[in-house]
Amino acid sequence: MTINCKGQLIDLSSPKVMGILNITPDSFYDGGSYKNDKDILNKVEKMLNEGATFIDVGAYSSRPNANHVSETDELKRILPIVNLILKEFPKALLSIDTFRSEVVKRCIETGASMINDISAGKLDDTMLQTIADLKVPYIMMHMRGTPQNMQEQTHYDDLIKDIIFYFSERIAAAQQLGIIDMIIDPGFGFAKTLEQNFEVLNYLELFKMLDKPILAGVSRKSMIYKTLKTSASNALNGTTALNTVALQKGASILRVHDVKEAMECIKLTRLLDC
Repeated sequence: MTINCKGQLIDLSSPKVMGILNITPDSFYDGGSYKNDKDILNKVEKMLNEGATFIDVGAYSSRPNANHVSETDELKRILPIVNLILKEFPKALLSIDTFRSEVVKRCIETGASMINDISAGKLDDTMLQTIADLKVPYIMMHMRGTPQNMQEQTHYDDLIKDIIFYFSERIAAAQQLGIIDMIIDPGFGFAKTLEQNFEVLNYLELFKMLDKPILAGVSRKSMIYKTLKTSASNALNGTTALNTVALQKGASILRVHDVKEAMECIKLTRLLDC
């Protein structure tokens, strides 16, 4: 499986790491961590040096009950950062974590490579057409509702079947518009209880029937730290454990805060007969 990022073919048959760069003040783990341009560039350099293939930049916190951010404010936050990173690291492959098509257009014009949409186009009616026009890889995540109300929408008739049906419909809609490079993200922590998150992970290999690369984003999430009765800052060991499981069950991309440890997971699981 390959995706085309700005003319560069990325082979996802060998798992890759996507490093997280949240430039929001209220993200659940690293919100407000970067005080200036130097902090941001140091973090990006560290992730690239540790082996990240992609850097995922987000300016809208999607944690449960997060504050709403206007499109204008999202653009004010993210465009200078995209410019900053690509000026210093022109070969960096930037993923933009947004559900707004206007943010997509502006960031791709500025040099970003791919889009990571928590809503799979359901929060912006023009998103899929925009992705099709721009011909960039598209990560579509499973979620119900919005970050503000998603945790009120956790009832499913059959969790795994319902999510697979959701992706089948979204993939078909995207393909109809000519979108080629798609990645699916089952959305750990989005419109799911703790128990449902583990059910999704337990059956992650079933999503391979959709014939799309799978992104797993469990890094330091509440499914880890609430289960272990600790905090996000103390959830690295739990993250490593679940990243290993995700790789064994077919994940092609690990979206993480801690790139070095994720790369070690990949190196070690390569030696197993999974």
